[in-house]
Amino acid sequence: MRRIEAVLFDLGNVLAFHDNGLLLRRFAERTGRTPDELLAALDPSLWDRVNRGALAGDALRAELNLRLGANLTEPEFLELWNCHFTVNASILPHVEGLLGHVKVLLLSNTNARHARFLIEKIPLLSRFDRLLLSHELGLAKPDEAIFRAALAAAGTAPEATAFFDDIPDYVEAARRLGVRARLFTDTRAFLAQLDALGLGRSPG
Repeated sequence: MRRIEAVLFDLGNVLAFHDNGLLLRRFAERTGRTPDELLAALDPSLWDRVNRGALAGDALRAELNLRLGANLTEPEFLELWNCHFTVNASILPHVEGLLGHVKVLLLSNTNARHARFLIEKIPLLSRFDRLLLSHELGLAKPDEAIFRAALAAAGTAPEATAFFDDIPDYVEAARRLGVRARLFTDTRAFLAQLDALGLGRSPG
């Protein structure tokens, strides 16, 4: 089997956990809405626009204020919008151990505010070969085009590229292109997956 030359990592629930329940509760407390009302307001079409960069700059805060009948200031919005992230510290030494041995890239459905917050929280990201962010590309997983863009950025063939994501549909989309994609569940399973891909090594 062909040697792995590049590894693509998702961000949310791989390198950093996100507690969407907490996000909804915090927004509900601030806006006087119930979590169910928030879910109805923050429908999938909104998230797709967010991920593809269609709500750039302050347009995202303005859109949420409109949908929620709120008047969130920029500092309030940023605190709420990023409140639900926790860095997955257990995986970072093992990701760092890949640097210099294979190309390491980020491939994330995200937006500028989340990306900026997490890049500050995870300095290791500055050492990745590329950060491929959906809002900058105007593409989002599971679109085939975003995986092709990632392969082009890595300069590797699909069979020489590994991909770790926590969403089964995204893993399957990558596999359809021949990428050696794996479903991320936890760090213990990740280490076994690295071994199976021929990438097992001690952290550091």
